Amino acid sequence: MEDEPTRADQVRARLEGIVRRTLDIGVSLGVLILTLPLMLLIALIIRLDSPGPALFWQTRMTRNRRGRQPSPAASEGDAAQERRRDCMAGRPFRFVKFRTMFVDARERFPELYAYDYSDEEIRHIKFKLTNDPRVTRVGRILRKSSLDELPNFWNVLTGDMTLCGPRPEIPEMSRYYNAHQIKKFDVLSGVTGPAQVSGRGDLSFQETADIDAEYVEQRTLKEDLKLIWKTILAVLGRKGAF
Repeated sequence: MEDEPTRADQVRARLEGIVRRTLDIGVSLGVLILTLPLMLLIALIIRLDSPGPALFWQTRMTRNRRGRQPSPAASEGDAAQERRRDCMAGRPFRFVKFRTMFVDARERFPELYAYDYSDEEIRHIKFKLTNDPRVTRVGRILRKSSLDELPNFWNVLTGDMTLCGPRPEIPEMSRYYNAHQIKKFDVLSGVTGPAQVSGRGDLSFQETADIDAEYVEQRTLKEDLKLIWKTILAVLGRKGAF
């Protein structure tokens, strides 16, 4: 049985939370203001390169403020069970980034959006595909430079994400997290996190989930600041980016 947190631990956690949120607001606001001209230019280039909006909005999962939901009851119908399973991992929010794929990618490549994997497949699958046919010409450049993630700082400013934490997940993948890996959703999702400095797109889904869970168990503000610095170096070196 885990030890109950002492009052000192609770005060320390509360103070650390205040520091984290202060950093989140200050850094995200600064980045959004300073890079606004660059983001407007990127948005224009995206629109000129392929039909569709410059921004891509998607439902992702972040920390569940109410705690993780229990497994669906056996008496529920299949549709209800499926919805409960998809949403059990965390709280959904509207994630935003620059669009890097064709707007009709789901229609053109439906097999890549089935999210239906066997036990063997889920142990080895990677979601960052080399020469992904869904990605536009400009999208490839944005992904390699990580500039497509600049709008993530809006999610940080609104409180749905933080500077450092596990990357947000889509609801459809919730069912593939085991009891240990699901600890990832005990904290806010981050612009950067442990996987970003441990291989990024080179990691499999399971490797990323394990790294994220271990990170949550050992998370400290000091280590987060180190991860942010390592991420900057990884981005500059384009490590694991496709």
